[in-house]
Amino acid sequence: METENPGLNWEKITEIINSYRSKKWPLIPMLQKIQEQIGYIPPETIDPIAEALNIFPAEVQGVITFYAGFTMKPKGKYVLRICRGTACHVKGGRAVLRFVKKELSLEEGETSKDYQFTLETVACLGACFLAPTMMVNRTYYGRLTPNKITSILAQYKRREGDE
Repeated sequence: METENPGLNWEKITEIINSYRSKKWPLIPMLQKIQEQIGYIPPETIDPIAEALNIFPAEVQGVITFYAGFTMKPKGKYVLRICRGTACHVKGGRAVLRFVKKELSLEEGETSKDYQFTLETVACLGACFLAPTMMVNRTYYGRLTPNKITSILAQYKRREGDE
């Protein structure tokens, strides 16, 4: 189990699993916590989670694959979500997506080799009044233009240089 991905913080994962053992309906909150702490749900954690909750590994896997919010692949430190909703589409969302793809050299669903950026599209971000919009992690950015996007991306690229 632990030899598959030696970079995983098994101490942290075990701590999270153990903290949910006695709770009612613990699977989804446990998965959320693991993903929040690790950045994704490593496939090698499925068996220990199933064992701790006395359920089948297929049940854990089923929940992970059913909910779009869960991922079993590492994502970048900064996840960019570009809105493809109607309001954003009408106000230039497709151009925003093309521009971000070019700036980051990424396609939809890809993560940069250094794991700094992941590019995703979503049906709607619920911020139509700010169209066209995108999110970087939990921060919304609206009324996007190429200059504004360049400035936003530069902020996140700079943060990496500072750390």
